[in-house]
Amino acid sequence: MLANPVSRFLLVSRLEGASFLALLLLGSLLSRVSDIDLVMPLGIIHAVLFIAYVLLMLDMRTKFSWDTKTTGLAFIASVLPFGPFVFEAKMKDRIFIEPSPATA
Repeated sequence: MLANPVSRFLLVSRLEGASFLALLLLGSLLSRVSDIDLVMPLGIIHAVLFIAYVLLMLDMRTKFSWDTKTTGLAFIASVLPFGPFVFEAKMKDRIFIEPSPATA
């Protein structure tokens, strides 16, 4: 399953999106209303997943010939809450299909 670049990207995208939401909701909220401080551990997990997301996004750009607009949207999606989920839903049919070889 993870040998496929699309599967790798989608897995990391979903994990990165979930870690961002966990950081915002659990980390921030719990640190404000209780003595539980999850910001540091959740932040580290999110940072690693964000870096993996960016690297896999660049790999997808190369392998699937994403244009600058698509790559930019993928990057913007990574810094918005729910962004990776929306990006995947809106762009799934257009960007995760390998381009056919040019016919001469």
